[in-house]
Amino acid sequence: MLPKEPPRRPQLGFVYAPPFRVQGLSVAGEESCVHLPEFDVAFDIGLCPRAALSARFVALTHGHMDHAAALSYYFSQRHFQGMGEGTVLCPKPLEKPIHKLMDAWVDIENQRTPYHVVAMEHEQEHEVKNNHVLRAFDTVHTVPSQGFVLIEKRSKLKDEYAGLTQEKLKELRQQGNDITRVMDVPLVCYTGDTAWGKHFDRDDVLNAKILITECTFMESGHRKRAGIGRHLHLDHVVDLIERSNAETIILTHLSRRTGMNEVRQTLARTLSDEQLARVRVLMDGRTNREIYERQVSEAQALADDA
Repeated sequence: MLPKEPPRRPQLGFVYAPPFRVQGLSVAGEESCVHLPEFDVAFDIGLCPRAALSARFVALTHGHMDHAAALSYYFSQRHFQGMGEGTVLCPKPLEKPIHKLMDAWVDIENQRTPYHVVAMEHEQEHEVKNNHVLRAFDTVHTVPSQGFVLIEKRSKLKDEYAGLTQEKLKELRQQGNDITRVMDVPLVCYTGDTAWGKHFDRDDVLNAKILITECTFMESGHRKRAGIGRHLHLDHVVDLIERSNAETIILTHLSRRTGMNEVRQTLARTLSDEQLARVRVLMDGRTNREIYERQVSEAQALADDA
């Protein structure tokens, strides 16, 4: 009898939430890496898909291996391929351990890989693109952990100057008046691994255009297990969906114990049609492919009508 083929590595999960792409791999306890190509940002790096190397920044939520194990490889490959120095944003308690990790690789490889670490405090922001920052916020897990919100900083004319001519506005600027204010527009929130907590009451979490949240446990009897591991259960996620204003909610970090057919069926009987239309599962390749093909067809039809 011939041996079976080895298991094939899954394809990248892919969700197009116009105008942004969300792609990556996320399986509880195995690996998580979620990449936003438009912003050169990857959230976590348990293993390093080739596409994620293009991210200039890795926002590391916590130090568990399934979220952090490929960090040194990410640094090394970016340097090896001439892509520039990689930067990791991480909870402050991880700063020294990451330096120790990279020092160990100097002894192993007999060479030093360039890299950059930014230790993030609660509410600290770091610019990743012009007028776009990542804001860290503390979460609740079994180790120090943070979530991140990608914020666009938009300048808006102050209300008291609305309706004035361009000439008058120019005159006011020349006189030293600050005629604009900066608005924070939350575009993408990534919660990382976390238990339920007050961080889910944050305006920037609830109002993000795209909300990427873990949903490790789905079975009705596993809510206690979720609490022990400081993870979310589907019951929590349903509450979050009801309160969130996100146009697209992407579920990650599902356990392999729950097959994808069961995931689809559970969501279908738990969520309303309106809620289900907003929810995507990153690793549900079949459903996401069908939706993307429909998006392509609709875009082509609009182009043909133009």
